[in-house]
Formats: sequence, structure tokens, C-alpha cells
Amino acid sequence: MKKLLVVLSVLPLFFGCKQVEKKQKETQLVEKVAPKKEVPFVWEGANIYFLLTDRFNNGNPENDVNFDRTEETGVLRGFEGGDIEGITQKIEDGYFTELGINAIWFTPVVEQVHGATDEGTGKTYGYHGYWAKDWTSIDPNFGTRKDLEKLVKTAHSKGIRVLLDVVLNHTGPVTEQDPVWPDDWVRTGPKCEFTTYENTTACTLVENLPDILTELDEAVVLPDALLAKWKDEGRLSKELDELQLFFERTGYPRAPRYYIIKWLTDYINDLGVDGFRVDTVKHVNENAWADLYKEANYAFETWKKKHQHKILDDNPFYMVGEVYNYGISGGREFDFGDKKVDFFDYGFKSLINFELKNDADKSYETIFKKYSKLLHTKLKDKSILNYLTSHDDGAPYDKERTKPYRTANVLLLTPGASQVYYGDETSRDLTIEGTQGDATLRSFMNWEDLDSLPETQKIHKHWQKLGQFRANHPAIGAGKHKRLSKSPYVFSRTYVNGEYRDKVVVGLDLPKGKKSLWVKGFFGDGTKLYDTYSETEVIVTNGKVLLDNDYDIALLELVE
Repeated sequence: MKKLLVVLSVLPLFFGCKQVEKKQKETQLVEKVAPKKEVPFVWEGANIYFLLTDRFNNGNPENDVNFDRTEETGVLRGFEGGDIEGITQKIEDGYFTELGINAIWFTPVVEQVHGATDEGTGKTYGYHGYWAKDWTSIDPNFGTRKDLEKLVKTAHSKGIRVLLDVVLNHTGPVTEQDPVWPDDWVRTGPKCEFTTYENTTACTLVENLPDILTELDEAVVLPDALLAKWKDEGRLSKELDELQLFFERTGYPRAPRYYIIKWLTDYINDLGVDGFRVDTVKHVNENAWADLYKEANYAFETWKKKHQHKILDDNPFYMVGEVYNYGISGGREFDFGDKKVDFFDYGFKSLINFELKNDADKSYETIFKKYSKLLHTKLKDKSILNYLTSHDDGAPYDKERTKPYRTANVLLLTPGASQVYYGDETSRDLTIEGTQGDATLRSFMNWEDLDSLPETQKIHKHWQKLGQFRANHPAIGAGKHKRLSKSPYVFSRTYVNGEYRDKVVVGLDLPKGKKSLWVKGFFGDGTKLYDTYSETEVIVTNGKVLLDNDYDIALLELVE
């Protein structure tokens, strides 16, 4: 029925102006059973999909081995074949759209150290992307710059934003093939203790992870190894000329952080990426992040001026930071022990919220009320990115995957932006035998389960329904929360921005069969609503709507 109505609604294009009134009536009919199509995108309510580039989808098996990376590794500590082309294929297939995803964040794709390390967990290559060797080039295991350009264009054509994962804090580790950067670029000790500001920022995260001297303002020269590499690749003059133009325009000293900022923002200048997820934020002096944001936003605005027909919206460049162990209850500040820093003042629209996994088994109302209040008071005009599982949190929520439906409900209905970690929606196994450390969180995406297991397909469908509802309604993530009924549990969300107004009602833990949802005071009698979960239209009568189905959830939106 929906497809027929959509076809009817475009018939006036062929039958002339006399049919305008008919078109308007039929368009109204379409909107009775379908969400509004013109939905403003707001980062505060984004539904972001996070994946490991190497572990999601192998789009080009021919690039699986490069730089002689053939040594045997520990379990899940080598390259597995996932690449940029694989992500693009899934965008083209509609996988993310059907999941209600409107932004994708994938692990860094810059060139990684060529060699492997062995820190007692078996040999490890830089499959995860956080061990940069050269910020100016794409690692061939992940693909090419053209592959990345196609990914961004394809995502934008589907209304999906792209976040690059960026590292300013450290280079990759030292290996036989990868010499340490010069002393005026990096420190190799002491190791961080995480008890004060100083021993959290001016230190190395772990052994053999050289720390960029981001606090320095003195000029340094480029490492000989990098110059030799560029020369071998035939692009030395080009890179040096671009650096000259950057430093002339900005007036910055040629200090380590400014070189890397230039290299990172080139991806915005060239490709129009929409935002950065910034790694290891609290381990870098905060003024470096303000510098990064200034140049990132400049690059973004410059790109938009050159590509006005490709602009998705008027949002400025977006930066979300990983301040490890930051929680929403702390408001804007992170406490180092001897110093507090408000990272939101240094270019960040949002910080990853490490607190939701600890809240997730509390009552829905306790969670939703708390987050709504904090986001509209202490964090007003800023945001958080909620998650329940990730690539380096060894104590995720529901590690055994016994509560996939509750996981979806909590993650996708809690105020704030949401981070779906690849495989959350398919209950990908997080307890892989033989792994050590965070490797168990990083298995290859379980496409086979999705293709063959009915229960996995059922779970996936639930995530799709909630994700699409969230994507169609900024009120879920960015709106204000209010409980309408305690039993059965029914709540409303309202989002207003200028003339745009979004109102929805959600019921959770509902009884199977016949159920009555209290909406009095929010939707008036006679209002037509559509439950997108059961695909049922209802009318408010005596302050209630009645549903009769076997679902314990209802997602109600206005029928226009």
C-alpha cells in the first residue's frame, strides 16, 4: 500500500497544474503511514555506527597483504582483510540506511607501521589503525585515497555523514621496519600514571608508543625517514609545497602538532568529511585540540564554498572526543586529580560517555530522566555520545550478549547521540577463545549469522526499527523527556528548533496482546498516530491509544 501511494503522489508531475490539489491530498495520505521525509539532522541526536575498518567487510581481497605483513600473530592481532571498499559496498547496499544510521565512524585508515610488535600477547600489526607511520597516505591494506573519496561521496548520497578517527597523541610503535621519530618530535618515556594532569599528558600511554610533543611551540624539521619515503614515492616537492602554503597562511610555528593538524585537515579539504572522532583526548594538552578544531572548521567551510551543491546541511564541523572514563554526571569538566579541564571549550561538540554501561540495568525512567536533565542544563548546547560496547572497553555492557533487546532499547532511546558498535545489532560474539586483552572485542563482523540464524535476524530487525525511528525523530536523542505513565511505562520526547517541531511517544515493557497507552496532555483526543513498530494507525480516544499485538514496545509518531 505504501509503495502505491508514493507512486500516486508523483502523478501530478505528468498531468499538469490542474492536478496540484489532487497531489496535495495524496501526499497527505502518504504521510499518514510514513515518517516525515524532511528531517533535520542534529548531531545531538545522531545515530553513529562505529566499526573497525579491518574487521567489517572485505571489499577487495587483492589488498589483504602489504609490506610483507606475513608473520604469525596472536589471535585477532593481524590484518583480517576488511577495507574501505567493504564499507562502501554496505553503504550502497542500504545496510546502514535500513539500520537508521546517519553517521559512520571507522577506525583510522592512514598508513600504519609496517612491522609487528610483540608485547607478550603474540605479534601484533597495526590492523586497528591507531599506529600511524605517515598521516599523509592511506594504508594499502585499507585501500586508496580514491576509495576513501568514493566512500564519502557514497555516504553523502545516502544522507550519511562521515567521521574520521584521528590520532594526534602518538606515532606508531618502533619496530625493525619503523624507526623512532626524532627526539624533538616525540618522547619515549616516562609511562603515564594517570594520577595528575602532568603524568597523564606528558608521558607515553604504554611502553613503545612514542608520544608526540604536542605542547611544544618550537619549530622542528621533518624526519629524514619521512622525507626519504616521500621522495621514493615521487611526492616530496608536492608535500613540501603544501606545508609551505599552510604555514604561510596560518602563521603557526613548524611545531610537531601543526604538521599533523595540517595532514589531518587535508582530508576535510580534499574530501569534505563531516567530523572527527578524536583519540586519546586527555593525553594531549587541551590547546592543541582548539588548534585542531580551528583548522578543521576552516577546512570544512572552505570545502563547502567550493562544493555548494554537495552540502548536506548547515552544521559546522563536528568533533567528538574520547576522554577515557569521562561520564555525563561530571558535566562539562574532566577531573585529572589535581586539575579540571572543560574539553568542550576546546573545540568539542561532544564527548564519548563512558557512564551509560553502568546505568544500563537501572529502570528506563531513571536513565532517561537523568540524561535528559543533564543535557538540557549542565551540557546545554553540547552533547554526549553514548555507547554500551566498544573496541577497547574490556568491561562492556552484556558481554555475553544475553540482553540484545534491552541493549537496543537503552542505547537507542537514551537522550544524547548513540554509538552502535559493529555487531551490536547482530549480537556478534565478544568472547573469542584464545584472545588476549581487547582483541576479543574485535572479531570479524558476523555476516554469516545474519544470513542464516533466525534469532539473529529477529534481533537485527528490532535494531532496525528502533534505529529508523530514532533517525526520523530528532526528539529521541535531542529532545526533552517526560514520563506520561508509570505502568505501563509510556514517555514522550519533544524537540523544537525554530519552526521545526517533533513530538513522539514511546511505550516499553508493555503487556502482550491488548494494551492501553496513556498520552493525555501530550496528544489530544482525535489525534491520529502511527505505531512504527507494529505498523498500526491509531486514534487518541479519552487520552489513550489502544493497541493489540504481541510486541512489548510501541513507537508512536504523529500522522500529518
